Amino acid sequence: INLPVRLRTADMADLWVSLGVLAVAVLVCEATRRAAARFLPGICWIYLLEAASTFQLCCCTQELKLLAESVRLDQTISLTLTYVVTVVHLSTFREATCNPAAALERVCRGTASGRAAALLIAVQLGAAVAARSFAASVWSLGLSDMHRRHQKFGFRCFDPLGGTVLEAAAVELACAFAVQATAMHIHKLEEKLRVHFFAAVITALVYAAGGSISGAVFNPALAFSVQFPCSGHTYLEYCFIYWLGPTLGMASCILLFEKIVPFLSGKSTVGMNGSITQKEKTQ
Repeated sequence: INLPVRLRTADMADLWVSLGVLAVAVLVCEATRRAAARFLPGICWIYLLEAASTFQLCCCTQELKLLAESVRLDQTISLTLTYVVTVVHLSTFREATCNPAAALERVCRGTASGRAAALLIAVQLGAAVAARSFAASVWSLGLSDMHRRHQKFGFRCFDPLGGTVLEAAAVELACAFAVQATAMHIHKLEEKLRVHFFAAVITALVYAAGGSISGAVFNPALAFSVQFPCSGHTYLEYCFIYWLGPTLGMASCILLFEKIVPFLSGKSTVGMNGSITQKEKTQ
């Protein structure tokens, strides 16, 4: 690969350190998932799976976000990293969703109780907070110049928005809509292509719209870990953008494809468990 000159010295070292951090996070979380599957079957396994997978998602995103903000990566390298890391996530998460919106979806479909969903969301948010602390601990080790610079500024995170609050919320809604639509229809592809297609959709969303305006998070737990600590906006504004936006995007997609389209076409509605089943098959 003919890398840009600016990536052949200090920036290249930062990149390799970040890749090492990503690898360690994935390996630790995968070991946790396998140990939990072996020694803690049943309901404990479900919550530990969500905790480990959400922790992995947030840790990796924390490092990638810092890398994108600190190092002038070529766009090809940035998008390749996004795609590859997404494939790794989808391949290792198993049945975990790592998304509070998915827990709410199950309540609405009647496949989970409100209490179970609330506990699952609490686990996801707890793992998101833990990932934030873990990332700060790793950065404090000063493994790279990038980490040392970030530590020097007190791990501060600045305004993540590249547009207004309404624009960012609209982008998060649209991205969540696109991801939910993909999850609901991805069963039409061959099984071996599903993970790669899903990763390609997420990478395309980051490139096309979300990355420069809202950060293209479209996941309330991930946003709670990565975006909420940033300065520039109030807690309520972040809730509006990163919690309400994706939830409305998911709900509007389900309403469109399971209610409105079948009604207009005169067909019976899709089974209420359809999209959850398909999302789990991609992981």
